[in-house]
Amino acid sequence: MNYAVLDLETTGHSAEDEILQVGVVIVSDDLQIIDTFSSFVKPTIPIPAFITQLTGIEEQTVADAPELDDVLLKLIPLLDDAVLVAHNVGFDSGFLNQALEKCGYFPFTGRRLDTIELLRILYPSITTYQLGAVAEQFGITHDHHHRADSDALATAHIFIEAVKKLRSLPLLAVQRLVALIDGSKDLHWFLNNNQTFMEQNTVFESNEYDYYRQFALRAREWNEEQPARQDKEEEAIPADMTFAAYLDMVRSKFQERFQDYEEREPQTKMFHHVFEALTADRHLLIEAGTGTGKSLGYLIPALYYGVQSGSKIVVSTHTINLQEQLRNRDLPLLGEVLPFPVKASIFKGRGNYLCLRKFEGKVNVQDLLSPTEDAITAAQMVVWLSETETGDQEELNFGSRGADFWSTVSSDADSCLNRACPWFKRCYYHRAKHEANVADVCITNHSLLFTDVQADHRLLPSYSHLIIDEAHHVEEVAGKHLGMNVNYFSLVHTVTRLFKDSRSGLLPALRMKLQNEGDEHVQSWVETIDTVIPVFQEIKEHWDKLYEMLYELAADRSDSLSDNGAMVRRLHRGGIPAGWEEASQVENNIHVELTRVVKTVEKLMNDVKDRVDELPVQATLTDLNGAVRDLTRMKDELRIFMKLEQPSFVFWIEASTAYRYRSVQLYAAPVDVSEQLQKYFFDAKDSIIMTSATLTVQKSFQYAEEQLGLTGYEAQGKLSTVQLPSPFRYREQALVMVPRDFPVVKGASVDDAYLDKLAGSLAEAAIETRGRMLVLFTSYKMLKQVYELMKDRLSAGGIGLLGQGIDSSNRTKLTRRFLQQPESVLLGTSSFWEGVDIPGEALTCLAIVRLPFQPPNHPLQEAKAELLQRQKQNPFMKLSIPQAVIRFKQGFGRLVRTSQDKGIVIIYDTRVIDAYYGKHFLYSLPGPKIETMFTDQMVTRMREWLNEENPEDAFEGTKGKGASS
Repeated sequence: MNYAVLDLETTGHSAEDEILQVGVVIVSDDLQIIDTFSSFVKPTIPIPAFITQLTGIEEQTVADAPELDDVLLKLIPLLDDAVLVAHNVGFDSGFLNQALEKCGYFPFTGRRLDTIELLRILYPSITTYQLGAVAEQFGITHDHHHRADSDALATAHIFIEAVKKLRSLPLLAVQRLVALIDGSKDLHWFLNNNQTFMEQNTVFESNEYDYYRQFALRAREWNEEQPARQDKEEEAIPADMTFAAYLDMVRSKFQERFQDYEEREPQTKMFHHVFEALTADRHLLIEAGTGTGKSLGYLIPALYYGVQSGSKIVVSTHTINLQEQLRNRDLPLLGEVLPFPVKASIFKGRGNYLCLRKFEGKVNVQDLLSPTEDAITAAQMVVWLSETETGDQEELNFGSRGADFWSTVSSDADSCLNRACPWFKRCYYHRAKHEANVADVCITNHSLLFTDVQADHRLLPSYSHLIIDEAHHVEEVAGKHLGMNVNYFSLVHTVTRLFKDSRSGLLPALRMKLQNEGDEHVQSWVETIDTVIPVFQEIKEHWDKLYEMLYELAADRSDSLSDNGAMVRRLHRGGIPAGWEEASQVENNIHVELTRVVKTVEKLMNDVKDRVDELPVQATLTDLNGAVRDLTRMKDELRIFMKLEQPSFVFWIEASTAYRYRSVQLYAAPVDVSEQLQKYFFDAKDSIIMTSATLTVQKSFQYAEEQLGLTGYEAQGKLSTVQLPSPFRYREQALVMVPRDFPVVKGASVDDAYLDKLAGSLAEAAIETRGRMLVLFTSYKMLKQVYELMKDRLSAGGIGLLGQGIDSSNRTKLTRRFLQQPESVLLGTSSFWEGVDIPGEALTCLAIVRLPFQPPNHPLQEAKAELLQRQKQNPFMKLSIPQAVIRFKQGFGRLVRTSQDKGIVIIYDTRVIDAYYGKHFLYSLPGPKIETMFTDQMVTRMREWLNEENPEDAFEGTKGKGASS
């Protein structure tokens, strides 16, 4: 059996488009490349400019190429009795059959395999399936991206690697894959063939896996008795090692390991400030500019203090990215340079970990809501189980329905059997919790900090010393966790878990298992199940009706549109809208019915639990208990929302016209969280260190102290504040330009003349820097408008354009594409203002279109402003300005990421120089060169400044970030 690996370049994606180039690589069953064929094809229609830009194929490239018929004559024999393989096989096989039909040949009807599907299953942790990125990751030479011959060869090598990986898996895992994939699919045939190959070649099960209950696991049993330290005497810090001596030892280790190691003065200061705060039982607010090395700045002193004093240190981050950076980069490095061994753990919220018992039940009975997509996700996870040590979902790259599948197999407290579970000794969540308890430092996230508070501190290990990185997000996360969110799917997904059809769902599963029992009560139990199933269906009908009514309320008079176009309506007890009473009546029906049916199910569960000991029945009861608790929690939160009675909360509805009532989200959030932060953290813990690159406004910590509830702590000696400068030379590395004649936007509406001028100026700047430009917007609508206006202007200059929400909504994917295509411009909103790291020459110019003020009419913002007005304070100066300045500083921080970077920031919002509050923004920046000029002078000034230190170099892509230092 041969595999024909095919790639086609075409004039586009529609039925009217034509093939421009064919590439085929023939791979034998023993994974050898035995033949290749490629040819350009002369099209009968013009080649679009964007295809030429993408592929490099021009009209003259194909001017002398053979006709399609001639190329097919050579191609057809290569496909005889072969399995067709392609990277997105649906696209290539569709175009192939269209061409065959057009030329009078029979269509290709053989087996087809998709390398994207194979990659998804066999490499579950891979972050992209883009051909060039995968080839690079696999070390495969791929010289000409988007050329059929090169793409086909790269795909062939990827296919060979995938088959080798498949054959290296434990046989048990491959047998699981075969059982999961529908027998009618070509993928099932392929997996089955390889299973047979492995069985015939006597593949012995490797002892590197733990084989348990028909699964092959990488992680082995963990030991509950494992102590924090094996030998206290040998491993503790010597009594005579002072902090200064410790730092000297660490410094010398760094010098040994890194030849060009240079001590950073701000980082050294940070070591001492953090250590002093910990030893003096004081809180610390410390702003550490980009380049300080703040992760090591707090870890190095904290670990010394923690091990020396026997105190647990908890470190919390806002983003998963930083958590993973600490796990994969900083902690392993410290393991090499610290003069004592360190135990560190990563501990996340429970829903991040796989529940092996749930997953086993799911795949054993093939309980799949979406048979095709869920089967692929389950297959991914079977392979992943043979690789993962942590069971953390962050390692998985799910498809479109993957998150839904994960929600049915993730760990949760309500459906946990604890020590009664057959999987307990292998449970990823309990392993992570145990490791957190015995570690010197536990890395967690802001969300889990507040979840732990709500769970009466039963989740995180006991601690009195806390370090909060990315601390400018704490107040926002606190608000979310101390508030509520009930959406349409809160009930729908849970009811679907209970009952999907006669064989799928927890209630039919329990009925089926009970019918195998000999207990005299089985008949009445089955009758109860048959009685409650229709009740849940009736409740869902009421639920649909309620959410239709709430959607109408949101659409009737929405106070604002959020950036993504959602309708937002605030609700007040004092001004209940027309129709609210009717909606409350429907909610009351749901409340009454749910209360009644939940009581019935709870009684059923208790009866069965007392009389049936079989583990499968007990496991189903545990899952059922979890679903029932979810419904109870949701029912209670919905009741609080409909009553609108909590004066310290703000309530609002969000909805979108696209999905109508299914999009409805109900929110309730505390207006001020400072008192809760005081109660649960600042008054309860010995020392909390909060750090970020953006905590001050105009060099003052006042805003951060007010938001966090720390006002007055400094005067009492319970708080220190420190601002550390960045080690970067911003005066030489960054030029801020403000076009002083640029039109001002009044309010949310933007006229065509403004958009045209903005797009024109951005395009001119981008052509000067040969792309390498990030443009930050505050409005997605404006981003889309500017994208359309810039597209053709940049295309004419040979520069690519990427837009958030247009080319992809995934920030990581967009950033990767931007890095892979140096001559491109990236337009981003919201999430691109922070957390994006593009060091070196990849980013030369950063454009900030408007100052990032929050919409003043968003319900939470509005309620905060009202609270300040009641306190006789100015909401604009006390809230809007500080929020915007911190966001602005985060955006500015995208440009200079290393000591070698050099670049330009263009601020198109002239309020920074014209408005009375503009100085708040400019004075908060870390000292770049700031110049104002007319718009038509900018490109000349950019050229001058980028060449300033190397005047002899023409700007040929060597200037920009990293060009000089």
